[in-house]
Amino acid sequence: MRKPIVLDLDAPPVSPADVPPVVDVPPPSEVPQGRAMQIATRLAARPRSKLTRFFWQATSALVGFLVTIALWRFVDGLFAANPILGWVASLLLGFFVLASLLVTLREVSTFARLDRLDKIQQEVTEAATQDQLKAARAVVSKLQKLYAGRPDMEWSLSRLKERAPEQLDTHTLLLLTETELMAPLDAAARLEVEAAARTVGTITAIVPLALADVATALIANIRMIRRVAEIYGGRAGALGALRLARTVMTHLVATGAVAAGDDLIDTVAGGHVAAKLSRRFGEGIVNGALTARVGIAAMEVCRPMPFSALPRPKVRSLTGRALSGVFSKAKDD
Repeated sequence: MRKPIVLDLDAPPVSPADVPPVVDVPPPSEVPQGRAMQIATRLAARPRSKLTRFFWQATSALVGFLVTIALWRFVDGLFAANPILGWVASLLLGFFVLASLLVTLREVSTFARLDRLDKIQQEVTEAATQDQLKAARAVVSKLQKLYAGRPDMEWSLSRLKERAPEQLDTHTLLLLTETELMAPLDAAARLEVEAAARTVGTITAIVPLALADVATALIANIRMIRRVAEIYGGRAGALGALRLARTVMTHLVATGAVAAGDDLIDTVAGGHVAAKLSRRFGEGIVNGALTARVGIAAMEVCRPMPFSALPRPKVRSLTGRALSGVFSKAKDD
């Protein structure tokens, strides 16, 4: 039962000019939250159960054993029926085993390159914290070897090689290295992040199929993280990309960065305005912004040097460049 409303008739009348403005605060159900990106991020960052891992390992071992026995019997039967067919099958099987070994070696090398980036990043942080010029020169030499042989880095490497010996201060040397080497790589990584944000935002706004936006967000983000790693020298393979994506997503979920925070206030507001025209448009804008945030986290993880001399990319600027014209054209149409 509602309580009665008490009106103070003795109070002086209030002028309409003194009345505070009415703030149009949309209910939470009408504010776009980027559900597709939140679901995709939590799916990628979901911790794996030890029992589930043991089950799949045992299943893989059993299936591999059965397939090996079946292949052996098949080849042995071919040798018994026709030796020529047996040798052909053995040759094809040998090619398959060789290809499997090469793929395994490539995946192992990708894991090694990712670990190398992590180690270099730790060495840069330690050299800057402890102010050790000798350690800084050693890590700069590792960075030069990492990017040696890349045509897009020849100019940056030549400038760093020319100016690095003149630096007698640890922080100045590291700032110079970051400015010369990381600037072109950051620009290329930002283009990849903007492309992924544009893809996720557009698909979310246009495709009305259920779970299509979640699948698009997962695929686009994993591809984006892989390309960002390749730009910084990681060259992540299939398994390496999944591992890297899991690391990035786990970091985002742990820090609560998958929700709309301070750096997404303008984007959420724009998404609410677009949601008045179309609910899908509003979700597309917020999903694109959350994809940009994942991209920035991937840059921080894959970048061999932490952001110091160069500014850290902003979600607002990346989203603005990625989605500029996409939703305005769609609304005009």
